[in-house]
Amino acid sequence: MRTQALLDVATVESLLAAAVAAPSIHNTQPWRFRLNPDSQVLEVHSAPERTLPLTDPTHRAQYLSVGAAVFNLRLAAVHHGWRPEVKLLPDPHAPGLLAAVRLTGPLGADEQPSDPDLHAAIARRHSSRMPFTGRPVPEPIMAELASAAHAAGARLHVPDIAGTRRLLRLTAAAEARNQVHPARTAETLTWISAPGTDASYGIPITALGPPDAAGRMPVRDFTRALPALRLPALWFERHVQLALLWTSHDRREEWLRAGQALQYVLLRATAHGLRTSLLHQAMEWPDLRAATAPTRHKRCHPQILIRFGYGPDGARTPRAPAW
Repeated sequence: MRTQALLDVATVESLLAAAVAAPSIHNTQPWRFRLNPDSQVLEVHSAPERTLPLTDPTHRAQYLSVGAAVFNLRLAAVHHGWRPEVKLLPDPHAPGLLAAVRLTGPLGADEQPSDPDLHAAIARRHSSRMPFTGRPVPEPIMAELASAAHAAGARLHVPDIAGTRRLLRLTAAAEARNQVHPARTAETLTWISAPGTDASYGIPITALGPPDAAGRMPVRDFTRALPALRLPALWFERHVQLALLWTSHDRREEWLRAGQALQYVLLRATAHGLRTSLLHQAMEWPDLRAATAPTRHKRCHPQILIRFGYGPDGARTPRAPAW
């Protein structure tokens, strides 16, 4: 008979500290956590006030972010010796309740975590918007990352050189559209924190990266409207290593699974000493998002592009209390 775990305050705080370390679009942290005192279940709710109506009108990116937080919560539970049981979208009458996590009991001897480095990677993972060295990521590591995505319910497509150039062109086209869209530019600027600002959300100026001097890497330009804050251009790696995370369906549950797969991939990469950054611009325009799908995959729904490489650590971004 399955016994229900009794959650003490220290355990809950540790789980939530891991959960909120997940990446989120523009560091909006679009989640809210609640411990149901009756069922002793950790509920993960959406935070409607921290959404991006223009950039993310369907809330797909929000669901990816929440899925990443759920993965961290699961991983932290296992790290502390508990068996997590996760239900996605557990209540059709509560659309804002995106996941429920119950700790059903202590792990058995045969259920102990096989990769303790993965939990340690939660605190080390930061998006790096800086140039990478150009040193290629070994194929066995990329294959391991693809396996991680598959295990979490998604797929990771690693394109060839021509495919990578095509994805970069689509991302550049999306970035160009964003920059001439005043309302989208204004929406993005609301999530940039000026130096010295004590903000719990958003991206500090210190965490932004420079533009690519060669113009090959279409990094998101957060400061076009604030040229005084723009960093000098630097030369990015000549051969960019990208991967496309995708799912075979495009429903809310798949978005949450894709977020968990994304975080699994990012943590595996971090454990191997890789740096990562996310390219989401093409996903913000339906036609460009559809165009990123590899032609040989049927029913492919692109979710996000991930850039991999070796280089400097990414800067930390703030986190708000989970409660």
